[in-house]
Amino acid sequence: MLINSIHFLIFFPIVVAIYFSIAQKYRWILLLIASYYFYMSWKAEYIIWIIISTIITYVVGIKIYNSTSVKQKKMYLLVSLLSSAGMLFVFKYFNFFSDSVRTILEQFSIQLNPITLKILLPVGISFYTFKTISYTIDVYRGEIEPQKHLGIFAVYISFFPQLIAGPIERARSLLPQLYEIHYFEYQRVTDGLKLMLWGFFKKVVIADGLALVVDKVFNNVHDYTGTSLLLATFFFAFQIYGDFSGYSDIATGSAQIMGIKSMDNFKRPYFSRSISEFWKRWHISLSSWFKDYLYIPLGGNRVSIPRWYLNLLIVFIVSGLWHGAKWTFAVWGALHGFYLVFEIITKPFKNRLLQITRMARFPKVIQVLEIGFTFILVNIGWIFFRAKSLSDAKYVFTNMFKELSFNITKLNLGLSWIHFSYLLGLIGFLIFVDLLQERTKTRSLSDKTKLVRWIFYLIITVLILLLGMFDKTEFIYSIF
Repeated sequence: MLINSIHFLIFFPIVVAIYFSIAQKYRWILLLIASYYFYMSWKAEYIIWIIISTIITYVVGIKIYNSTSVKQKKMYLLVSLLSSAGMLFVFKYFNFFSDSVRTILEQFSIQLNPITLKILLPVGISFYTFKTISYTIDVYRGEIEPQKHLGIFAVYISFFPQLIAGPIERARSLLPQLYEIHYFEYQRVTDGLKLMLWGFFKKVVIADGLALVVDKVFNNVHDYTGTSLLLATFFFAFQIYGDFSGYSDIATGSAQIMGIKSMDNFKRPYFSRSISEFWKRWHISLSSWFKDYLYIPLGGNRVSIPRWYLNLLIVFIVSGLWHGAKWTFAVWGALHGFYLVFEIITKPFKNRLLQITRMARFPKVIQVLEIGFTFILVNIGWIFFRAKSLSDAKYVFTNMFKELSFNITKLNLGLSWIHFSYLLGLIGFLIFVDLLQERTKTRSLSDKTKLVRWIFYLIITVLILLLGMFDKTEFIYSIF
């Protein structure tokens, strides 16, 4: 079931209606049935892997907590990590690993027929696997006690708003909320609906509208040069932002309607003034996960400077591969790791340069320049993220400034000036709303009068109904 589908728009109100009409002690049963149904509507047989993962993690958590020796605790932790990571490896990385070994051996004139598994990647597996891993580690560290109620723990792992593409909610945050009594509160429910509405707009109007151009170019990059490649890259930056932050808004809003608070996953990332700030605003649940469960265990910045830089590169390369079993994602992650290391090294020189040139007297100018420069760096990375292969990414880089043309109708993009202006208008509108939110530091779309707010939401609703593309495309991050 696509969360941007008519199916979901029927499914969700039914779940909510039943949720508020039954006693609290039965709600976990409803949420578990709804979550499993939601997942099984994609491919029913893959629910077995969620169930297996849930049971193993549940049992191991209790075993770790009851163990009296450190050795036993480590053994159970290893069992859980190997089962979770092993399942993820088989489904997501086995073919990639097998093919990579074949390619490396060929460089030494060794021929090898790689073993490949013809299996479909279970949707959302990277997200729920990270939930199981973080839960087990938190129990091992003594930061939380293991969950004794298997049914409620299963809801935590499979909670349907977050199941496909996050946010990757921690057990310490979500589990206690599943025990709380949530009443129907008008303000909370309407706020959740507004957030869902804005998420749908970002996905089915903005992201899917831009996708028509982006997919046409990046699926056939060798048919394009110059302006077409530049436009597709620029459009992709806002497509992926609208797509993924749109999903997060829908997930957060739908959970909020039922009284469950989720962490913010995006905080207007394209207003970042540096790469380090970008990663504090983009996919926050993943960034914080890698910080807590990989970066800090590696030593973080409490090691020698070379080791610190290596830690950053390792984290970002692993983060890149988390997104997909392709070398393009590994390069994308490594590039952001390099950005961050370069930023750390050059920070003293940048501050000195600002003093020498007296640019520090113009903070607004500096802010605009830093935002623009960061956006360019992020867009360079998006080329690797979106390209089908490293050779395609190389082609984009070597041809994006060739044969530049400003005649939109002759770029073979299927765009008229009206359509092009419409897409730019959508991007401008997204930036405008983000700017309002940035100034107020809130997810609210308007701080004006009640009449103005409702007119705004009415316009958004009409645009979704007229321009939205329902049931057309999956969310980009759902394939991870």
